[in-house]
Amino acid sequence: MTGSVITDWQHVGVIATAADYAWFTYNRFVYDAYTDLRDAYCFTLVRGLTPEQVLARTGAERFPPVGLKGLIKAAFSDLGRPRTGYSHFFGVTLVDDWAFVVEPNGFMGVMPGVAGRLSAGTRLVSHFRNVNGQEDFLWMEDGQERLALEPSFSDIESYNAWEEEFSEIGRHVGFDADHSCESFFAMAEYLTGVKVTPELLEQSVYLCGVAPYSRQ
Repeated sequence: MTGSVITDWQHVGVIATAADYAWFTYNRFVYDAYTDLRDAYCFTLVRGLTPEQVLARTGAERFPPVGLKGLIKAAFSDLGRPRTGYSHFFGVTLVDDWAFVVEPNGFMGVMPGVAGRLSAGTRLVSHFRNVNGQEDFLWMEDGQERLALEPSFSDIESYNAWEEEFSEIGRHVGFDADHSCESFFAMAEYLTGVKVTPELLEQSVYLCGVAPYSRQ
């Protein structure tokens, strides 16, 4: 794919910035029901897939739907972290034409191999943070990486391979290196048109799945 990275769903309205997502990190050091999610998460959006198709593409075993608190609790239980081996536990819900995958303490969405399968024939945008402060951002189109960033391990401006893509998106959302987590939310919204809000997270019902662990 060449040319502008401007989205193709007729983007209108005010473009989000890092400040619009300060709500997610504001209470990071104040314990509440969502502290575990704030500290370690992976949010993935895949256009045109149903929750059931996400489970099928990841080879996940299906489990009953839950709300956000149940999803976070299950992620830290034996379901989310089995005693033998390892797996990817996640919840997925539908937001307009996008499958929204929420992984408390997970990282499946930023693994190129898994993301490549999920993005076959469509667009995937994912961002991740763990308790050690590692952060990743991944944008794929039909199995091909369009933008892959790991700012916690290297100066984000050194990613020459993604200079065109990152420069354009970063300029539109006003990327703030001091608030990269919030900026990644804004970048994901720019590329998908989906605004993640507290209400979206808390009011959604998530179909749960446990996918086999993959190193890719």
